Amino acid sequence: MYRIVYVTAGNEEEATKIADTLVNEKLVACANIFPIKSVYRWKDKTQHDREVVIILKTRTDLVDEVIKRIEGMHSYETPCILSIPIEKGSKKFLRWIDESTKESN
Repeated sequence: MYRIVYVTAGNEEEATKIADTLVNEKLVACANIFPIKSVYRWKDKTQHDREVVIILKTRTDLVDEVIKRIEGMHSYETPCILSIPIEKGSKKFLRWIDESTKESN
């Protein structure tokens, strides 16, 4: 099985550092990074901020390790890290995820 891991970061530099680390450690096959505007509640106030989204593709058995690794690098007190199941996909792409990620511990 496969997962998308959705993460927000404060800026492109942080997002790139997280993505590079996860790809280099073969915890994820790839990452997409793009800018967003976020509106959210924090400490009883509505906040409006520019952030960056990282969309990561990986295997289900690596998600716990991916989350732990991101938490160890992330600058946010409460980072958004969500795992979303991939129900279907291109067989060639899913095979590429398998080939691009490490064996699980």
